[in-house]
Order: sequence, then structure tokens, then C-alpha cells
Amino acid sequence: MAGEEPGFVSRGFVGKPHGPGADRLPPGQYLERGFPVLTAGPTPRVEPSDWSFRIDGMVDHELEWSWEEFGRLPAEDVPCDIHCVTKWSKLGISFRGVSVDVLLDSARPQGEFSMARSFGGYTTNLALDDLTGGRAWVVTEHEGAPLPREHGGPARLLVPHLYFWKSAKWVSGLRIMDHDEPGFWEANGYHNRGDPWQEQRYWSD
Repeated sequence: MAGEEPGFVSRGFVGKPHGPGADRLPPGQYLERGFPVLTAGPTPRVEPSDWSFRIDGMVDHELEWSWEEFGRLPAEDVPCDIHCVTKWSKLGISFRGVSVDVLLDSARPQGEFSMARSFGGYTTNLALDDLTGGRAWVVTEHEGAPLPREHGGPARLLVPHLYFWKSAKWVSGLRIMDHDEPGFWEANGYHNRGDPWQEQRYWSD
């Protein structure tokens, strides 16, 4: 299975952060200057010509875009901070992609929950409230260049207000549902929602 943050991390507060951007660090996080690559399972090789993104399930219209069709959708730059459940945060990172609002607009979802799925079999669950209202994107660029394969290229989900395992790498679609059910890491002990400001790391948090 492929996800952003493998294994289980130890609990514990690592100290009060100091310095520039400290007020943007959720509790228990530390500032990371690099961009760690954390993956559970092998990294799939997905060529843009083989990539597609599908929205199905409880929708009025099931939709699917090829890479070429997706590239014609309105895209936007997304400056953001990202927070990993393994306690690192990276501030001031930039992506570019298509808002999930745009993707869902024509599909007309009839459920309140979704399951994101990826090439390689990884899944993660998200409430539609966490995917809409300008809070989530399917991104294909990072810092002005094509999204690297090790970071989920050619396309990944980006949900920066939740822990980064929710931002599924190599994303291939969303299934809209009328009920919630756990994805890969959620079924293995991680919190169902994953709000870093609430330190929602595990089932018990």
C-alpha cells in the first residue's frame, strides 16, 4: 500500500517551537527545511499518458478526465503549509492544480463522504466538507515544476489543513458515499479525520 506517512510514531510533545513561522506550527510539530519522502510500499511509476482521474459513486454524473483533459481545466497556484503526522511541518511550500470544487461541480455529489483512491491501491477517507470550499486540490506541479514521482507525481491530492497522509499520492479518483468508512491508515490506527491543530493522530485522539 502506498501512503504519505508510514508506520506508527511515538507520542510526546517535542518542545515549544521558536523562530520565524513558529506561530504556524501546530502543537507537537517541528520545522523541516527539506521535503522528506515517506511511503508505505513501492513507488508506482505512472506515466501521464496512463493517468486519469475519476469521480464516481453517489453522484448525478460520473466523470473521468484523461491527463490531456485535466490539463485544460482551470488551475491555480496553492501556497500552503503542510504537516506530517510524523511531526515535521514544511512552511511556505507551493503547488499548482485544480480545485476539487471544480471537479465536483459537474458531478453533483449526493453523499457527504468520499474515499480517495490511488494507483497502487492506497485509499484515504475524507468528508466532503474537508474537500470543498477551496480547501483541497488535485495538484500536478510543485514549486513551478512537474510534481516529482516520489512526491506523488504525476498528480496527488492536496488537503493542507489535515495531516499529510490525507493528501493521497498518485491519486486516481474519488468515490462519493453516503457513509464514512476508513481508508488504509485509518484502518491501521490513525485518526479518522487528522486535524493537526487538534493533534488528531490516532484513534484515541
